[in-house]
Amino acid sequence: MSVLLFAENSQGKFKKAVFEAATYGFELAQLLGTNLEAVSIGQIENAELEKLGTYGVSKVYRIQSEEMDAFANTAYAAGIASVAKSVDANIVVMAQTYNGRAIAPRVAVKLKAAPLSGVISMVDPGNGFQTAKYSYSGKGVESFKSEKDSLVITVKANGFHVAENPQSIAIENFEYTPAASELDAVAKEIVKASSGISLTEAEIVVSAGRGMKGPENWGMIEELAGLLGAATACSKPTADMGWRPHHEHVGQTGIQVAPNLYIAIGISGAIQHLAGVSSSKNIVVINKDPEAPFFKIADFGIIGDLFDVVPQLIEAIKKAKVSG
Repeated sequence: MSVLLFAENSQGKFKKAVFEAATYGFELAQLLGTNLEAVSIGQIENAELEKLGTYGVSKVYRIQSEEMDAFANTAYAAGIASVAKSVDANIVVMAQTYNGRAIAPRVAVKLKAAPLSGVISMVDPGNGFQTAKYSYSGKGVESFKSEKDSLVITVKANGFHVAENPQSIAIENFEYTPAASELDAVAKEIVKASSGISLTEAEIVVSAGRGMKGPENWGMIEELAGLLGAATACSKPTADMGWRPHHEHVGQTGIQVAPNLYIAIGISGAIQHLAGVSSSKNIVVINKDPEAPFFKIADFGIIGDLFDVVPQLIEAIKKAKVSG
C-alpha cells in the first residue's frame, strides 16, 4: 500500500495548497508504513520539484510533453492513473483546487477507487479510513468512511496544516503520451487578475459590500488590505452593480475562500455569501446593523459605522507597524 501525491503546478510553481496536500500525504504514508511519492505534469524546473522534498516527498515522477502543457482534465487524470498503477499506489492525494475537483473523480474511476473529497482531517486506516469534511455550505461537519482501501483524496484548502518533513528526493521522468480522445477538451487560455494577491491563495481577505455606498469609497478597503498583505474581495451585489470586478466576488456563486482571516465590511451576510466564506478560520465583521446575519457566524464583531471604524483600524495598524 503506497501513497501518490498529484503535485499541481501553476505556471511552473507550486502553491500552498500543494504543500498542504503533501503534508497530508506524508502523514498518511507514515501511518501506513510507506513512503510518499508524487507526480507532476507540465513544464517545471528541478529546483521547484525539489521543494516537495521539504514536505515529505521522497520521489517525484515528471510527465512532460507538448500535449500536456495545456490543462486537459481527461489527459491529466489518465497520466496520474498511469503513474499510480506503475508504482502500485492505491491512494492518490491532491489539493481540492478547481483542477483537482475536475481530475479526482476521473482518477477514481480509472483506479476503481473511492473518492473522498474536501477532507479536513486525517483518514483513520484502522476505522474504514474514516475522515471528515464540511457540509451544508460549511454549517456542519460530516464524518464518513470508505469500504475500500483504494482511495482518491482531495484536501480542502486551508483544511489541513503545513509541516516540513524533509526527505532526500529523487526526480524521474515518466513517459506518458495522451491519446487523442483524452485531448477533446483542453484549456486554451487562463485569464488571471493582473495584480494583487490571488483570492484562493490569500491568508487574509478584506471584503466589502453595499455598505460602502459606492465605488469611490473603496480606497480605504484597498489601503487596509495593503497594510495587512491581504487580497480584496466583494459581495455579489457590488460586483453586479459594477463597483468591483467580478473576479473579486466571493460567495456560493462566486469564488469560495478559506483564508486564516476574513474581514467583512459593510456586508449583511446573505446565505449565498456565507456559504462561500464560512470555511475561513477567523471571521471579523464590521457592520452598523447589530442584527446583520454575518454576526451569527463571526468570531469577532464590531458594531459601528464602517466609515468611522475602518479609518481608525487603518491608523491603529500603521501605528503598530511603526512601533513594532
